[in-house]
Amino acid sequence: MHIFTGQRHWHNNEKTFLVWVNEEDHTRVISMEKGGNMKRVFERFCKGLQEVERLIQEKGWEFMWNEHLGYILTCPSNLGTGLRAGVHVTLPRLSKDPRFPKILDNLRLQKRGTGGVDTAAVGNTFDISNLDRLGQSEVQLVQTVIDGVNYLIECEKKLERGQDIKIPAPISQFK
Repeated sequence: MHIFTGQRHWHNNEKTFLVWVNEEDHTRVISMEKGGNMKRVFERFCKGLQEVERLIQEKGWEFMWNEHLGYILTCPSNLGTGLRAGVHVTLPRLSKDPRFPKILDNLRLQKRGTGGVDTAAVGNTFDISNLDRLGQSEVQLVQTVIDGVNYLIECEKKLERGQDIKIPAPISQFK
C-alpha cells in the first residue's frame, strides 16, 4: 500500500484508507468502502496501520501504548483498541420500533447519523458501530458489529414481512 503524505493527512490512491493527525483525536485512522465487505475493510485497516507505523518509526517515533489502557492516541472514550467499526444501514421499520434502543444495547452497538457524532439520522439510515472499545480485541469488536448488523437486518426483514422480532439476550461487555 502506497500512502501519500501531507502535513496532517495521509491517504492511499483510492482514498479508502485515510489517516488524520491532530484533528478530533491525536490520530484517526479510517478504512472504508461501499458494499459491506467488512473483512476487506479490516484487512486494509491492519495493513495500513502497519505501513503508518513503519513510516513513523523511520522518523524515530512510535505510537504511545500502555499495558492497561491500550494505545493513547484517541479521545478518552476510545481508549483500548481505539477501534470503532461502523456500517451505514437503512432500517425504516426497526428504527421506529420501541424495542430498537434495547436491541442495540443488548448487542453492544450504538447508532449515529451518517454524518458522525451527534448527527441525526437521515432517511432512517444510521451508522451502527461497536459500543465498547475496552476489554476486547479489534477482531472481536469487528465481529460484534458484523453479527449485530446481520441481526438488525434480519429484524428489518421480519418486520417487512409482518413477523414479530425478539430482543436478543444481552451479550457480555467483556468476553
